[in-house]
Amino acid sequence: MLGVVVNTVLALAKILAGIFGNCYALIADGIESALDIFSSLILWFGLKVAAAPPDDEHPYGHGKAEPVAAVVVSLAVIGAAIGLAIQSIREILTPHHAPAPFTLLVLVLVVLVKETLFRRVVHAGDLLGSGAVKTDAWHHRADAITSAAAFVGIAIALLGGPGWEPADDWAALLACGLIGFNGLSLLRPALHEVMDTAPPKELEESVRSVAAEVPGVKEVEKCRVRKMGLDFYVDMHVGVEAQITVHAGHQIAHAVKDAIREANPAVADVLVHIEPVGHID
Repeated sequence: MLGVVVNTVLALAKILAGIFGNCYALIADGIESALDIFSSLILWFGLKVAAAPPDDEHPYGHGKAEPVAAVVVSLAVIGAAIGLAIQSIREILTPHHAPAPFTLLVLVLVVLVKETLFRRVVHAGDLLGSGAVKTDAWHHRADAITSAAAFVGIAIALLGGPGWEPADDWAALLACGLIGFNGLSLLRPALHEVMDTAPPKELEESVRSVAAEVPGVKEVEKCRVRKMGLDFYVDMHVGVEAQITVHAGHQIAHAVKDAIREANPAVADVLVHIEPVGHID
């Protein structure tokens, strides 16, 4: 929500400065910031839905709302990049005056604010283990990059004099390419999560290691981990002595589940299937 407030102020400032300063690169940058408002609100809504507890229709919870929101935002970013690129090309082909010098000061302020916001939000995303929050953070970094590109283009247009007026439009076109690339980069991990792609191998190895240390566990066979929103779900096969009672096997399964959840609070649930190891007399 802090990002929404900051982007609202910056979007208005950049668009107005671009209009009065005759700078399309700044207008394009302002539109990109306005899209960030839309993106942040979608991600916030997705996180809110993902945090809802399980119900009769969604017994595994609503965690998929988070990556779905990230997919929607990524597609919106890519679409915006294409639209802004088309307009940038039109501006390049249309003769116009050079940008006003004061637009450079606006862009310096924007870069400082957006880079600071990026660092704060990406830190929050790391703490939460949320791909959606990290997606929102990279929107701020992309905004800082596009503002820096616009700064370079405007500076070239002002220093170059007559004939160099389209430099800021070329900067806007470059910014569109960066925005589109960023959108594609964010789309891939979101799609992976929607498709239940396995999380990093280190997580599975950690789960296996914890399970193997539980008394009574002879071996750990299959182990599958999937991410659902901010939580992880584990499905594993654990080998125990074939001669023990069903009750004893049940207790070992519970001990495995408790140990894994204690070692990694991000694991919401563990389904343990008991397998016999050895011969039954």
